[in-house]
Amino acid sequence: MKKFALAAIVAATISALLPAAAVAQNVTTVNGKPVPKARVETLIQQVTKSGQQQRSPELEAQVKDEVVRREIFIQEAEKRGIPQGADYKTQMDLARQMLLIRGLMEDFKAKNPVSDAEAQAEYDKFKAANTGNEYRARHILVEKEEDAKALIVQIKGGASFEELAKKNSKDTGSAQNGGDLDFANPNNFVPEFSKAMIELKKGEMTQEPVKSQFGYHIIKLEDIRPATFPAFDDVKAQIKQRIEQQKMAEFQQGLIEKAKTDYKFTK
Repeated sequence: MKKFALAAIVAATISALLPAAAVAQNVTTVNGKPVPKARVETLIQQVTKSGQQQRSPELEAQVKDEVVRREIFIQEAEKRGIPQGADYKTQMDLARQMLLIRGLMEDFKAKNPVSDAEAQAEYDKFKAANTGNEYRARHILVEKEEDAKALIVQIKGGASFEELAKKNSKDTGSAQNGGDLDFANPNNFVPEFSKAMIELKKGEMTQEPVKSQFGYHIIKLEDIRPATFPAFDDVKAQIKQRIEQQKMAEFQQGLIEKAKTDYKFTK
């Protein structure tokens, strides 16, 4: 009898604790349906993942409010039969596709990290291709050769190169700065432009218009300096990101090329 009484007490105690344990796992109930705390945690992780917001009591309270509101709205949507609608099913299928694709890309990224050695090799290659001198030039770009020749005459006559660039240059990016292109490696420009620029001495201007695929240039060389290059540690993150993007593009293209389909992609 004593054993039976003890067992009954233990059983009653466990039964009393179970509802409390279940409640501890929920934020609240809505119309008798529990709202799990796990939803709150998931949403907080999504909000803080980007780093734009930090976890705080205020954020947790806002997320709890949002989770409960969502449950209220979801229940009403289900009551009205929204999940059985064609549009809902279409949108759910689109969401499923995007989640699967995102999961695939994240899986590839996690299994193919970019090493420091890969980044260093890319850095060394880029640095080798950009040694030598950097040139600071101004230019005026126009459509017609005769317009370029007329501007050269004006500049030789004392007109300001910078002011003429602001008023006449088609290159809107540099025109507002008087045609200033800042310091750059000659390889950054089209060959015709680079060839004419590096033949100039500091302070000189091209005496004839330089034709390129963009139109006719008047080029003035402002300065020359040895090429500068940032330290590896300063650009490692950007290099890794670029290699990561390249790997991802190659992975995606490889999947497309291996797929058995007669579809012809436009790009």
